[in-house]
Amino acid sequence: MSTITTKDGTTLYYKEWGSGPAIVFCHGWPLTADSWESQMIFLAGKGYRCIAHDRRGHGRSDQTATGNEMDTYADDLAELLDRLDVKDAAIFGFSTGGGEVARYIGRHGTKRLSKAGLISAVPPLMVKREDNPDGVPMEVFDGIRAAQMADRSQFYKDLPSGPFFGFNRPGAKPSQGMIDSWWMQGMMGGHLNTYECIKAFSETDFRDDLKKFDIPTLILHGEDDQVVPIAVGGLASAKLLPHAKLVIYPGAPHGLTDTHKDKLNADLLEFLES
Repeated sequence: MSTITTKDGTTLYYKEWGSGPAIVFCHGWPLTADSWESQMIFLAGKGYRCIAHDRRGHGRSDQTATGNEMDTYADDLAELLDRLDVKDAAIFGFSTGGGEVARYIGRHGTKRLSKAGLISAVPPLMVKREDNPDGVPMEVFDGIRAAQMADRSQFYKDLPSGPFFGFNRPGAKPSQGMIDSWWMQGMMGGHLNTYECIKAFSETDFRDDLKKFDIPTLILHGEDDQVVPIAVGGLASAKLLPHAKLVIYPGAPHGLTDTHKDKLNADLLEFLES
């Protein structure tokens, strides 16, 4: 396997397909780099160097007892890009990975980047607070934690079977393959790590990080996202990034990288070549 070891001794797995201009992909919770495989194989075939890593505690990376929060995720990403000497890269973050991208730019700037994309992403801030009255109530995230603690494996079957891919909507045609892949990726992660990541993706405030975006940015969000509601995610980020390109997928769910992979691939390629 391809790995790096961070300054604190954590081993991080990454995959690298293709050659050419670099694209970096940051995955969602509780998934792995494999969740980007449809985009990576498509864009590698179009002449790009595609790089994706398993966030610490997820997939094939070390299951650390500490560092399961956004600052460390961002610093891990910075070490990976430094180690691979990535330059002028486009960086795309899905869901929690969008938070990782935002915090990376907030802490490390854009010296290695040329473009950025937030896809079904958690920024600017998911949880409802006095200064974020339209956010998602804390009770929702407490429910996610409770479900994970009660029966993580079953919860990791229920979430993709329902709201994640929109398979709970009338007329939807569930894909057992997509559900099984989601479950497998999630169960590869550490129980502690994926549990603590719930706080990281729901309570981290990325508003100041978004203010440091100084490169062309693409925001993609499904209109029927039941995990990160579009008003909380894509629309709110677009207000803070007035020069970003916002693309709304009518009626689309959270899991765009799978359910709308052909459209997403085409939109990413158009953005990369613009």
